[in-house]
Amino acid sequence: MSASSLVLAPLVSQWILAALCIALLAASAFAAWRGLKGWIWRVLAGLAVLAALANPALVREIRDPLSDILLVVRDNSASMEIGNRAANAANASAALQRFAGADNSLDIVEVEGGATPDGTRLIDTLRSGLGDIPRNRLAGIVMLSEGQVHDVPSDPASLGLDAPLHHFAIGDPRATDRRLIVEEAPRFGIVGEPVRFRLRVEDEGAPAGTAMLTLRLDGGDPIRARATIGETVNVEAIVQNRGANVIEIEVEPGPNELSLINNRAAVSVTGVRDRLRVLLVTGEPHNGARAWRNLLKSDPSVDLVHFTILRPLDRGDGARPDELALIAFPVFELFELRLHEFDLVIFDRYRRRGILPANYFQNIARYVDQGGALLITAGPDYAGPDSIARSLLASVLPARPTGAVREGAFRPRISTAGERHPVTAPLAGQEGEWGHWYRYVGGQALAGETVLDTPSGDPLLVLSRQGEGRAAILLSDQSWLWARGHDGGGPHDELFRRVAHWLMNEPELDEERLTATLSDGMLTAIRTTLDDEAADLDITWPSGREESIAMSEAGPGRFTASAETGNEAGLIRLRSGDATTVISAGPLNPREYLDLRVTREALAPLVRATRGGSFMLGGGEDPQMPSLRRTRPDGLQAGPGWAGLQRNGAYTVAESQRTPLAPGLLLAALILALLGAGWWREGK
Repeated sequence: MSASSLVLAPLVSQWILAALCIALLAASAFAAWRGLKGWIWRVLAGLAVLAALANPALVREIRDPLSDILLVVRDNSASMEIGNRAANAANASAALQRFAGADNSLDIVEVEGGATPDGTRLIDTLRSGLGDIPRNRLAGIVMLSEGQVHDVPSDPASLGLDAPLHHFAIGDPRATDRRLIVEEAPRFGIVGEPVRFRLRVEDEGAPAGTAMLTLRLDGGDPIRARATIGETVNVEAIVQNRGANVIEIEVEPGPNELSLINNRAAVSVTGVRDRLRVLLVTGEPHNGARAWRNLLKSDPSVDLVHFTILRPLDRGDGARPDELALIAFPVFELFELRLHEFDLVIFDRYRRRGILPANYFQNIARYVDQGGALLITAGPDYAGPDSIARSLLASVLPARPTGAVREGAFRPRISTAGERHPVTAPLAGQEGEWGHWYRYVGGQALAGETVLDTPSGDPLLVLSRQGEGRAAILLSDQSWLWARGHDGGGPHDELFRRVAHWLMNEPELDEERLTATLSDGMLTAIRTTLDDEAADLDITWPSGREESIAMSEAGPGRFTASAETGNEAGLIRLRSGDATTVISAGPLNPREYLDLRVTREALAPLVRATRGGSFMLGGGEDPQMPSLRRTRPDGLQAGPGWAGLQRNGAYTVAESQRTPLAPGLLLAALILALLGAGWWREGK
């Protein structure tokens, strides 16, 4: 293809050339007005000078035309896996390939993407595809997507598109879906108190009626509530543990469902404890009482109520009660009226002396069975006839005395069960550095796990679950030696702080527990158990796919298993035996799953701004493709049932020949001749 054109290559600046033109025009007008002789010849000479300065030339080119490029952007997000959408997108892409193959002036470039943890970011994929395409060759853009795109710019002009963008909507536009919307959810909650969620169920297929909502806290027992479709409902759940509490919310399937993925949502509520209330009752003054008090007072989240019985009722000193300057022990208020307000009750070297009637011991036992926590630190009196093991409290005590009190130096050691128990496992292997104790009460463990024992195998520290609550007993009154640093000391504060938090249901210290972490696309599950082996890990992925893998031992009482998450995003459910947990891959409620319907609204601003078209391809096996036409850049680019791809006429120059139209010598001679003619005319 050849073409000719006139071009100018001025020898001076365009501003100078324009100024000379204005000056010549002004001088010519003045000369004509005054009727000066020879002015026409001088004007012609000026025009010749301007032509020389403009340097015109005739350019003849041999041009090779370039094909236009159609950019196809294909959505590969998770919502495109619903039904036949992915297959329909592939068929539509194949149809575009066939059209481009039949047109020698059109090439096609296809890019795929959009899947991110933050929803479908198809515009980022579009920008990536445009980066390798010259804009003067862009015939148009076709986006193959169901339309749920989450990164459409507010200003379409920011993309700088000068070609039509067409949206081919994949999927059945008549399909309806039920979905769960979390309108409001708290981020924090007080442990033991309810938190409120505002939920709404939407369903175009069944706009009237009700649906059952189910809540589960960390995979536990379900809480059910019925909600009216389309209306907001308030649902409450009690925060059980400190730290992250994952609450799963699910609505029952509707009559017509695109997917059950958006029937579920999850909320993470961080549990925080209110002030922990601890009741410490010291049966008699002794060296260890201050150690317990200092330990509990050092925790700023603990409110400590401490009573020390200085004068028991059986003391025969003859003093009258009205002469004593001692505070009366509020037995009725503490153990009848307000017992359940305490998170932990500690009896430190306490023995029965008539201060607590028998029915109050029964109250304490009932308090433990209903979820309370009890810690007994025993001295020699625990082996005697006044022992609280001979009261109604015995039903919740994890060990009973044998009647013997052993004296002599010994080092406490962590038992076999203690090496597995989370309370004492971190301390295992350090026993050789601990200081000696010199007395313990002989006992027989009745329930739970003995985590500390003596070198002869007698129990020292026993932890036990009793009903809904927990109880622990320390069969020695010598632990304060560690706090004082005697004989090198020992982990007094660390050990008994962990014991206290275990008693108050700290989830990190549970002996049967399943936890999981996610890092770089790898899921790692950790099973804590007192057993010698752990059940296989059953995984339910967000897509509904199930997988079971064996857990391998990583240490005493610890088993692990790992799996790659792949492209899965959403809530992952894990189970090993009776232990369950949940963890989120990506956001708890991915934007990708909030709405799975086919829509043209999200991309409509881009379609309008580029004069493109939006077309529904349907949900059948064969997409209902619009016809494709080649159009002029200044013409219509879309219409009913057709989409335009503009012809840009881009080319490359294979050969160019330049012919000057104002040769220098010829123009110089002409200018001199015209000036001479002007002088001659003026001289006549």
